[in-house]
Amino acid sequence: MINPKAKLTISRQCQLLSLSRSSFYSHNKAVSQQELDLMLAIDKIHLELPFYGTRKIQVELNNRGFSVGREKVRRLMRKMGLEAIYRKPKTSVPKAGNQIYPYLLKNLQIDRANQVWTTDITYLPMAKGFAYLVAIIDLYSRRVMSWRLSNTMDASFCIEALEDAIQKFGTPEIFNTDQGSQFTSDQFTGVLKARGVKISMDGKGRWVDNVFIERLWRSVKYEEVYLKAYQTMQEARQSLRSYFIFYNQSRFHQTLDYQTPDMVYFGKPEVKLAA
Repeated sequence: MINPKAKLTISRQCQLLSLSRSSFYSHNKAVSQQELDLMLAIDKIHLELPFYGTRKIQVELNNRGFSVGREKVRRLMRKMGLEAIYRKPKTSVPKAGNQIYPYLLKNLQIDRANQVWTTDITYLPMAKGFAYLVAIIDLYSRRVMSWRLSNTMDASFCIEALEDAIQKFGTPEIFNTDQGSQFTSDQFTGVLKARGVKISMDGKGRWVDNVFIERLWRSVKYEEVYLKAYQTMQEARQSLRSYFIFYNQSRFHQTLDYQTPDMVYFGKPEVKLAA
């Protein structure tokens, strides 16, 4: 637990606990249990039917016994960071002033570890609230290089995850993200540019560019999160830490010829992937 009266600074205590400072200083506004149940239902529908927009999700919710209007569905999905994934006529608009980088993965043969890393943020339901989970994965091996949990969707916990991955495993040749404001921020891209990493960003709606991390979210939620009701952020963090160890070291992947991510990342199997 963080103790503001301890000799160690708040920043250092957060670092030792792998906790973003924004998670300590910020707290979710009170959300009713009815709304939390609705958000959980929306999250499950989005995982099952990621191409559904607010209108179809509203209909699906009504069919499942929820009485809710489309505007509330839209508001909650915005809070959760969810949107339908389909090809759109225009690219997303990042935060004003943030630079957008070109997409570098088209027709790229991914054939080695640390060639391409990618990242994303997902909504995480808890017993009495919710959080956001960011993860960085190596596309070649599907290995989770680093992750962080926060109850605010700002850039700080994403930067902490990035710096942690780089400190432990070096730098990738290419780092691919979507155009979310967390990843287009100067603070985030600055970490990559300072180390000579090529920055790649996919267009809004190009869900196939991030399909591997979308599969990670499905695994995390159905194999871990939905089976448990985390009471606190600390409980969620401890449980997720155990799950990601299992995911990297013990969970076999059919697309990796039934090897684990660690086997592929640290070994030399003949695995060829195309983005």
